[in-house]
Amino acid sequence: MSASSADLSTARDALLVLAPHPSGQVPADVLRDMLGDDVFDARKREEFLRRVFFEGDPYTELIYAVPGARFLQAPWSRFAADLNRERGDTDDNGVLKVMDFGRNPLYPAGFTLTPELREARLRRIWDAFDAQVRAELEGARLMIVGHSMAERGPALGPDTGTPRPALTLMLGTEAAPTFPRAQWAALQGACEAAFAPVLGGAYRRVAVGDPWTTDTLSAAHHARTGLPAFGLEVNVALYYAEWAVLREGALQELNACFARFADAALDLVK
Repeated sequence: MSASSADLSTARDALLVLAPHPSGQVPADVLRDMLGDDVFDARKREEFLRRVFFEGDPYTELIYAVPGARFLQAPWSRFAADLNRERGDTDDNGVLKVMDFGRNPLYPAGFTLTPELREARLRRIWDAFDAQVRAELEGARLMIVGHSMAERGPALGPDTGTPRPALTLMLGTEAAPTFPRAQWAALQGACEAAFAPVLGGAYRRVAVGDPWTTDTLSAAHHARTGLPAFGLEVNVALYYAEWAVLREGALQELNACFARFADAALDLVK
């Protein structure tokens, strides 16, 4: 390793990157709750797992993992337990979802997610990830939570049918920022510069707080530790030629853009 590479790796060790939604895997017991005996039908099982994968944040682990940074990705689908929700969020789009973002049910008619089932699943999935995040934040200087978003707002969202920006920074609110308010403009500018090679056409805008102002993981751990944190949303149009068909080279290019941006973000919190 060259001296410059070693210096870069050391600097990035102060950065924790989370990818809470890339997985399309579901624990077998949860999958059986969702599919019933169809869990043993290979075609139906594979179709369902493909559905939950593409309704998550597909391929974001490849976009956001950069050499030298601390990195945690969720092992299970957000539809098993959404790690970017508060533990006690019981909404139908809360921590344990009962429908997907098209408002299609995830469980058969008559299924009930009892308090005992909820607590067991949260203990195994949500609590385990939370403990990992807490451990990795020790000695860190910045946390970035990486997501992707649909081109337009889905049925289950704050902006149904509305075209979305190329990138969205979720920095908290004016009253409760999770990243230093004085640095918002600089961070937005750094994001625009780092991602410039992939921006263009209908997807050139880097937004702050549109359509979301706050990333739940960032807000929770910033409130607990005071550590600067924020969420970043990448529009899937930047890497899909069409839905579920990857544009050649797009993931590698986005990863290079994010690496440049992560380094710039770290410089802002020295």
